[in-house]
Amino acid sequence: MADSGRARPADPDAADSRTASPLTVKKRAQQSPGLRPKYQSSTTGHCFKRVTLTKPTFCHSCSDFMWGFLGFLCEVCNFMCHEKCLKTLRSACSCMAPSLVRVPVAHCFSPAGQKKRFCCVCRKQTEGSTALRCEVCELQVHTDCAVFSCADCRSCHLDGTLEQDTFHHHWREDNLASAARCEVCRRSRGSSEVLAGMRCEWCGITSHVSCYLSVPPECTMGRLRCMLLHPACVRLDSRNFSKMHCYRITESCSQDLDNSDDVDPSAAVSKDGQPAASDPGKQFLKVFDGDDAAKRGNFRLISILRATRNEEVVDAALRAFYLPDEPQDFELHEIGGLQRLHSDDILNRNGSPDNRSSLKDGGDTWLLRAKPRDTEVIKVYAAWPRSGAGFVSVSVSKNSTAASVLTEVLSQLDRQDEDASRFYLLEVLMSSKQVQRQTLTPQEKILDKLQEIRKTSLRQMNQTRFYIVENRNRSVQVGLLIGGLPPLLNKDEYTRLIQEHLTIKSHLVTISHIYASQGAVALQISCFTEAERIYMLAKDTSVNNKTLSSFVIPEILHNKLGQDVCPLLVFVNPKSGGLKGRELLYNFRKLLNPHQVFDISSGGPLAGLHTFREVPRFRVLVCGGDGTVGWVLGVLEAVRHKLVCREPPMGIVPLGTGNDLARILRWGAGYSSEEPQHILACVDEAEEVLMDRWTILLDAQDISEDGEVNDFLEPPKIVQMSNYFGLGIDAELSLDFHLAREDEPDKFTSRFHNKGVYVKVGLQKISYTRSLHKELQLQVDSQIVPLPNIDGLIFLNIPSWGSGADLWGSEVDSRYGKPSIDDGLLEVVGVTGVVHMGQVQSGLRSGIRIAQGNYIRLTLSKPIPVQVDGEPWIQPPGHIIISAAGPKVRMLRKSKQKQKKSSSGVKDGRSESPSSRDGGH
Repeated sequence: MADSGRARPADPDAADSRTASPLTVKKRAQQSPGLRPKYQSSTTGHCFKRVTLTKPTFCHSCSDFMWGFLGFLCEVCNFMCHEKCLKTLRSACSCMAPSLVRVPVAHCFSPAGQKKRFCCVCRKQTEGSTALRCEVCELQVHTDCAVFSCADCRSCHLDGTLEQDTFHHHWREDNLASAARCEVCRRSRGSSEVLAGMRCEWCGITSHVSCYLSVPPECTMGRLRCMLLHPACVRLDSRNFSKMHCYRITESCSQDLDNSDDVDPSAAVSKDGQPAASDPGKQFLKVFDGDDAAKRGNFRLISILRATRNEEVVDAALRAFYLPDEPQDFELHEIGGLQRLHSDDILNRNGSPDNRSSLKDGGDTWLLRAKPRDTEVIKVYAAWPRSGAGFVSVSVSKNSTAASVLTEVLSQLDRQDEDASRFYLLEVLMSSKQVQRQTLTPQEKILDKLQEIRKTSLRQMNQTRFYIVENRNRSVQVGLLIGGLPPLLNKDEYTRLIQEHLTIKSHLVTISHIYASQGAVALQISCFTEAERIYMLAKDTSVNNKTLSSFVIPEILHNKLGQDVCPLLVFVNPKSGGLKGRELLYNFRKLLNPHQVFDISSGGPLAGLHTFREVPRFRVLVCGGDGTVGWVLGVLEAVRHKLVCREPPMGIVPLGTGNDLARILRWGAGYSSEEPQHILACVDEAEEVLMDRWTILLDAQDISEDGEVNDFLEPPKIVQMSNYFGLGIDAELSLDFHLAREDEPDKFTSRFHNKGVYVKVGLQKISYTRSLHKELQLQVDSQIVPLPNIDGLIFLNIPSWGSGADLWGSEVDSRYGKPSIDDGLLEVVGVTGVVHMGQVQSGLRSGIRIAQGNYIRLTLSKPIPVQVDGEPWIQPPGHIIISAAGPKVRMLRKSKQKQKKSSSGVKDGRSESPSSRDGGH
């Protein structure tokens, strides 16, 4: 806070009121009829008043129930506590939050859920639709309180400007469960009734507010240390890129905060309770904190007595804007007039001080201004690690410039022998939405700068601080990934496209990687301005009627990763599993480094794999259905030659409808609100297994009845298969379901609803007959295999089909080997219709075993529905060839011990059968 260290007026009474006992302050207040008794704390910033309790209340300090009728309430942040807790109080007021920030990092706000939480600014309950939460940390605020929160989010990477030597706990007063235990005294410290207790947002340890300072400051990252991407191992030259851009968070959820300085006065009043309009002794005032708020029309409402001293009005206005300053340093100016109120005036809100204007004349609208100052004291923070206090105090006057301040700061830092031209003064605005940095010129007058900021916004002044930064002339390297380009082009063609549509400056931009199969290129840019321009322009550019995508890519310093660290790369499909995918995305960003968590619906898996391209060892966790898993496996197969770790093992959180692959790997039949931290622990202890992958070549040709090829209908295409490939009735049901979901996607947010739709389309096809043996020819390992009279043909790679059904069956047959996911063989099974499929789903029958083999060739004489891992379409006549797709893929199988302990596993009698049959592999 730039002005928090200035000298206070030499007023003995005012000084004593900061430390006097409540009884002394009460006596003094009784001698001044216009002032209420207040008990202020100079260290924590609270401004307490004694209140009478009219409902059950809990102490915010010790979280105990407050017996009796008296308590102490902070008039700024609504902190409530016992009188006995005042002596040991360590929880700081919201107005002091900017001064406690170690490294300014902006928040990423989005609408909060409906769970009972408490606002970190006003400490009141946030339940409802008017609350926001940070996507990266535990901050919960009301919509109108967000602008009063400061940039105290987790620091998840190095930005090259503000450095850290050791990584400390990131404490936050949190919405903790009542069963949480203090790390120091081991007693219960949580409460579901108030905002109480501290929690480290990296390692997760919890503590009482009175105990957390006893915890060793350095953070060990806790239970998830081995899979977490340590912030010291990530570098990102972000400058003015917002955190939404850096963490690839969809900006639609934060568009309401684009006018981040807007304050909703009606919301502010509704939380505190609207005072009775009929009370003749009270009235509302509209107060602005600067020219910017007056221009926007964003005011705060304060309620005062009609006959009130101006100093009390100013004090109320400061509290409304969460400013920890002394009221005698400020004054009120009437909007639209020249009237100014002094501390000696009695404000009669029936009009102006001389009663010559009425409320209808606009006399209830005022501007809060700081009084002019000839000198003041500012705090200047060092941008490099140092022991002791993080700042030095410097007195500035009208003649003080940035250069003179630098000289004084270097002297206090014992670096006076160094050349001051190697340093510069940096102004940092710690807004909760975006941290803005501005370098001050050596000739710039500091006092004029402070007065300019205060004139614009007093709240902005409270969130502004100055840093001394060493100018190292470090080269800038910003990484961008541009997607949505035409696939399978060469480097020259991609360079031409980028130059034509984005008009890049070739001396500042180089193409570092080309992913031709994905239609994407990675750029390295040596200029912040050029990087920001390309990033924003790409989002508004289309090539071949396809909008480009752009992502900011951090650099992972893989040489700094510990030997025992295996970072986890997480892909989440928020569209799967209803709202559960969205909540998992939010929770994994909080538990891990957000740079290792990717929303797969925004740009696909390539951004994550490109970010981890140089990490020597990592694991992948995919949260989605079987289609999402197949998508990630397909992209991994296409770009593995660009990765140092070419075969990262993959775990699954089942969010789809069938989840057959997740079933046989013991991850369950579906996700049902299992604790995200428990999921990560299971991934850490999971075992690696191998699984076959298959390539399907679809060559559409016009084939006559005698089997002769007449012409090509469409270019050949290649798809990858992990689970199964179906033709006929099975694929037709999947196609009908897929079309129904495309027509009304909002209705398909529940696994139970999805299965209901499957049943409905199945009943519509119950009389369906299609003799596949007349429409296709099957070859297995170069041998023609005659087909029985069937309506559906399925090729199985895993022993689970159609939401856990055992289509192959468990009967022993000497003609066939026991199926497994890594035996290099496909099982060929037939079904006779919908009734047969229903019997298989019920466990009453198995499919018709036809063959086993590792090379399949099909000849289609008619168009037929097909589906690969649940993705259906109509395949024209032609040839289909299925063969092994290179090396086997590594998957993670949940350990049996964790599976038994899991309290959220879905009970499904069929889900255990396939996995137990595969237990030997």
